[in-house]
Amino acid sequence: MTINLPIAIEIIPMVLQLQPAIALTDDQFYEFCQLNPDFRIERNPAGELVIMPPTGSETDERNFNLVGQLWVWTKQDGTGLGFGSSGGFTLPNGAVRSPDAAWIKRDRWEAIPPELRKKFAPICPEFVIELRSETDNLRILQDKMQEYIDNGTQLGWLIDRKQRRVFIYRPNIAVEQLDNPKTLNGEPLLAGFVLDLSQIW
Repeated sequence: MTINLPIAIEIIPMVLQLQPAIALTDDQFYEFCQLNPDFRIERNPAGELVIMPPTGSETDERNFNLVGQLWVWTKQDGTGLGFGSSGGFTLPNGAVRSPDAAWIKRDRWEAIPPELRKKFAPICPEFVIELRSETDNLRILQDKMQEYIDNGTQLGWLIDRKQRRVFIYRPNIAVEQLDNPKTLNGEPLLAGFVLDLSQIW
């Protein structure tokens, strides 16, 4: 007997165009997201809302492992703060993005007024990670990574579990592709941080 397993289909996020009919302020967009907690909602530079379904359980477990490794290093290092996939950041281009994991230098974070930290803080993380799930469109994630770099990110890792590849993004340097690496090294930005990919693949 042959069992046909379902093939993962790439899902393109739903994009809602609001302008010029509606122009949400930063506070209104934040409240909209709070009213719809079951959705992963971002805002692109054009002011459009990008709505994505929740990730699958397996991908979320791998992301939990990824964030856990970053958390351990962040606590030991002490020079910055780490963030998981639920946090949103308002980038200089006006987009609001939620990377799967991020890190920000402590002095930059503390320079933000406390009331702004409670919502989608106006800052672009120095370091971001995006973890591609079975259904994520690679081109969309690559464009998102480039947007981080264009807005101030110093190091970005796009981990493609589907193909066991990693794309490394840095300012003014061509994107580097690694095939099936065992670890990723955060030097020099994240001194001493090595991500073990054995529990991520």
